[in-house]
Amino acid sequence: MINFTQTAFRFFNNTRCFFAFFLLISLTPETIKACTRLVYKGPNNTIITARSMDWKDEIPANLWIFPRGMERNGEAGKNSLFWKSKYGSLITSAYDISTTDGMNEKGLVANVLWLVESKYPSYDWNGKQKGLAISAWAQYVLDNFATVSEAVSDLSKERFVVVSDFIPGTDKFTTLHLSISDIYGDNAIFEYINGKLIIHHDPTYTVMTNSPIFEEQLALHNYWKNIPGNIMLPGTNRAADRFTRAKYYLSVIPQTDDTRIAVGSVFSLIRNCSVPFGIATPEEPNISSTRWRSVSDQKNRVYYFETVLTPNTFWVDLKKIDFREKATVKKLSLENQETYSGDTLKHFKNAKPFVFAGLN
Repeated sequence: MINFTQTAFRFFNNTRCFFAFFLLISLTPETIKACTRLVYKGPNNTIITARSMDWKDEIPANLWIFPRGMERNGEAGKNSLFWKSKYGSLITSAYDISTTDGMNEKGLVANVLWLVESKYPSYDWNGKQKGLAISAWAQYVLDNFATVSEAVSDLSKERFVVVSDFIPGTDKFTTLHLSISDIYGDNAIFEYINGKLIIHHDPTYTVMTNSPIFEEQLALHNYWKNIPGNIMLPGTNRAADRFTRAKYYLSVIPQTDDTRIAVGSVFSLIRNCSVPFGIATPEEPNISSTRWRSVSDQKNRVYYFETVLTPNTFWVDLKKIDFREKATVKKLSLENQETYSGDTLKHFKNAKPFVFAGLN
């Protein structure tokens, strides 16, 4: 039997460093959007990306099918970036004004999570540099790239400025960072810190939460990786704790190319990193309930989805979607707590595409 007291003393014998570390975590700023994103890598090119969406208030989500060839507007005034989508995608919207999550037909997955430390470059409405509203940041990547390397190569040129604004109808300024993964298991994280674009590009960057900035998340991981997870793991809902749990459990869940086991394992992990529904702590208003979860099987191009207020997990097989140019935009409504089961492609309805929130 393990003597926990002796074990804990062995790992935490440097008392000042230990308490300094936890002081750092306790002072880490968080916000009303506290999500988790992780990437599973199994044998035979099994790549699965999962994320949770945590939000203080109800955040209506719908699924959308966007075909190739859509004309896009960066919604940043007269200097808006314009493009035509090269790839079709299946995405999850927030309030039907932004793309928060999704996978394109090539298996590239994009997720945006809250990062309170974000500070974006200044944007000159009358200048020469193009602008892209932050609401369309993830969609731009899904529309234009098949791999992480392609996206990193293009975005690093900074041919446009990401432009943020207040969430419509609120006094909350939008601060996000973007993660992407592809069918090869490559990963990249994009953050704007002090007005500068920071790109973290490495296949090992398989977990991302909210605060602190990603560089500091890696430092937290370096601390905890020396502490066996079967002895101690941080268990709160804070972003730093969720990051540590996700990293550990990714290393110990079954490594398999059996789709049922792999997807089931990833779902169990992202649920472990979720915040129970109904959590509301007046003293800590930044701890937010998980509203929905997505799991993207990039090898098989299947997008799984579940919300906390409906009883079933359902999915969409992207291989069955008509992504041809001029194909119809389609929507699967979830905002009224509709319940679906199995492959839901037949339940999508023709719809007019939503307009991305931008600058007025």
